[in-house]
Amino acid sequence: MYSVPVCRLIPLCLGRRLLVFALAWESSVLAARRPATTLQPATCKGPAAAHQEAPPAPQVSRFEFSQVQMGTVFKIVLYAPDARTAEHASGFAFDRIARLDAIMSDYRPASELMRLCERAGGPPVEISDDLFRVVAAAQDLARRSGGAFDITAGPIVHLWRRARRRHEMPDREQLAHALELVGYRFLRLEPTSHQAQLLQSGMLLDLGGIAKGDAADQALLVLKRCGIESALVAAGGDIAVSAPPPRQNGLQAQSTADVGTSGWKIAVSPLRPGGNPQEESRIENPVRYVLLHDCAISTSGDAEQHVDLGGVRYSHIVNPKTGLALTGRHSVTVIAPNGITADSLATAVSVLGRERGVALIKATPSTGVLYVEQSGTAAHSFRWNFPE
Repeated sequence: MYSVPVCRLIPLCLGRRLLVFALAWESSVLAARRPATTLQPATCKGPAAAHQEAPPAPQVSRFEFSQVQMGTVFKIVLYAPDARTAEHASGFAFDRIARLDAIMSDYRPASELMRLCERAGGPPVEISDDLFRVVAAAQDLARRSGGAFDITAGPIVHLWRRARRRHEMPDREQLAHALELVGYRFLRLEPTSHQAQLLQSGMLLDLGGIAKGDAADQALLVLKRCGIESALVAAGGDIAVSAPPPRQNGLQAQSTADVGTSGWKIAVSPLRPGGNPQEESRIENPVRYVLLHDCAISTSGDAEQHVDLGGVRYSHIVNPKTGLALTGRHSVTVIAPNGITADSLATAVSVLGRERGVALIKATPSTGVLYVEQSGTAAHSFRWNFPE
């Protein structure tokens, strides 16, 4: 049995790349350390109480909902006693995600993030608890990664977005100018007053490598406040889960096989060597799975967003130090106690590369990584503290 503190993982087999969907298999195809519902012995208050038994676990059903938020499809899978409870809880969770998007989007001119960027070069600005939480977490990782993860990279991120739309390389002079505005040390935070200050005029913040993971975390918190103990929130390549699917009548809900285990079964698809279907067909690299609860898993790579320019494949992930988009096929999957950590670490490790990236994971408690890279027509994987 494989275990990670906090995350409590039990693997089925190897993983490659996290799919944008995940399925809760309510049987022992899933594994966990503990059942979702523990029956407590009856409290003894007299002679008759000795024969009392614990009440049966409440009956719940599986419900699934989805909405487009933050430029991707957010999917919620949860267990609830009835449809009304499920719809009520998921509605509140989606509302929370929408509010976070209105705060953190750099696509919305009126978002709180963009209003902060408009004040770049000026005095400190008081920001909301939500924005401060995410920016503070980003700055912490920026320091620990030596700037490999840097939300001040907005100016170069915008240039590469345009490059993908136009299918042309960014202008070198524009990249050089954008790099002058990038550097996490140009962003100052004051925890006591919840103020942020961008020291250079023209700076832009980009939360694309951390906001969706945080939104998944916050959605789970809302669901829990609504009485939902077992849920999964998937946001593209970022997934956060709470307690495993519940048992009912001694068996896993809607059980199929391997009775006695529980958890959320997350599909991790292979890294496909790029571009040539004939090459891909020669690679034996099937979808694999991991099983987890009460933690998060995120994958970063170029499978969905990239551009081919001059025979070179450029990822949507940029190196804040060089201003260039990453090249070469690779995929990074990180397991962490929560979504905000998994999401941001996956990006940081992608920029750092395998050796330095794994060192960062080792320095971060209760995390693990699967690093997959292409060499020729083969995909090679390296894992640390990650299910076999």
